[in-house]
Amino acid sequence: MPPMRRGHWPGIPPRSPAVVDVGVMANDPLTIALGSDHAGFPLKSVLARALRDAGHKVLDFGTHSAERVDYPDYAHAVCRAVEGGQAGAQASASPRFGVLVCGSGVGMSITANRHAGIRCVLASEPVTASLARAHNNANVLALGGRLIGDDMALAILRAFLAGTYEGGRHDARLAKLTPSEGNP
Repeated sequence: MPPMRRGHWPGIPPRSPAVVDVGVMANDPLTIALGSDHAGFPLKSVLARALRDAGHKVLDFGTHSAERVDYPDYAHAVCRAVEGGQAGAQASASPRFGVLVCGSGVGMSITANRHAGIRCVLASEPVTASLARAHNNANVLALGGRLIGDDMALAILRAFLAGTYEGGRHDARLAKLTPSEGNP
């Protein structure tokens, strides 16, 4: 394998300076909690700028540089904001969202899913993000900053934020996610 160049892995295009609209209605602004480690910092910066340009408020829980940090610290901060209602729409019944970025997205998603009120999806393409919203009522999106380019990440974010939970048959399945007397 060739040596990794700064900011991406072989076969993954480098970051583009272009800002792509995330395509979510600015007339329905959300507050979205963002967090990353050092490997996810460049992509998190792109996402934050696109969200702000689309009219959303961003709660940036860091990191704020490419200096090495520990991803769980940032995942926990974002998840606490989502669980506590800091992130979301003005109406309390509206979805609350967070976005986490690390090198692969795996560490962030594992950490996030340890929070009882979080359903985090690790997505590498838009269909997974959309289905996670529709079927799993996912409220946190994890992305691999070293695995996907800016345009793909923005397409995934667009699908995630535009998705709506279908409810119905999925409600009983979501109830089974929390261990209880009736659920092993």
